[in-house]
Amino acid sequence: MDGSADACGVPEGTESGSQKDRVVTEEEWLRKWEMGNIGFHKEQGHPLLQKYLDVLLNGRSGLRIFFPLCGKAVEMKWLADLGHSVVGVEVSEQALKEFFAEHRLPYHEEPVPEISGAKKLRSTSGNISLYCCSIYDLSSSIVGKFDGVWDRGALVAVNPCDRQRYVSLMITLMEKNSSYLLVTVSYDPNKHKGPPFYVPESEIKSLFGNHCEIKCLQKLDDFSDRHRQWGLDYFLEVLYILKFVA
Repeated sequence: MDGSADACGVPEGTESGSQKDRVVTEEEWLRKWEMGNIGFHKEQGHPLLQKYLDVLLNGRSGLRIFFPLCGKAVEMKWLADLGHSVVGVEVSEQALKEFFAEHRLPYHEEPVPEISGAKKLRSTSGNISLYCCSIYDLSSSIVGKFDGVWDRGALVAVNPCDRQRYVSLMITLMEKNSSYLLVTVSYDPNKHKGPPFYVPESEIKSLFGNHCEIKCLQKLDDFSDRHRQWGLDYFLEVLYILKFVA
């Protein structure tokens, strides 16, 4: 690590050159779900979303909220229960079916005519729609635009070579005056190959800076035995709010 720090006081690690060529295939992600290797899933929901929900909602009700690479995030049910419309995308059908089963939510499956082989799992109540496909197959003409995004375990899971492609897509899905809560992770990228990948604040600014206002809200020490087994000695989650101003 060098001695510099970002606006949240998070040390900027050595540039993640050792990670830039790392590629995780769709098959590897599917295998993680099949094997139950999903240490990234938080059974109780994420404390940063609970704490900063008002920042995301900004006093608004009945929002359309997007969960990229959603897995079976419990926060989707929570936000739907608060009266919002939730849309998620995930390559693992198993993850999506586990979400509905674990919350005892009835749903039905629909084809997505615009995307070959894709399907949409939609709650009977109609306020949760989860697409089973690659996120790169989505567009605003298929899913519409969103008032809010909860991006935890998404940007940091995208292969570094696809990061610009991912951000370009996300920008096209944002309504004017929308809010985007982004969680990144900070650790020494020379000690762990990822995912999750290390994305420094300087890169957040280069990826999003021309399209929105960016503010670091909080860093959270999330270090655990899992990270120690990776050979790390620190692991932080860093929360940003991105505001897409009109």
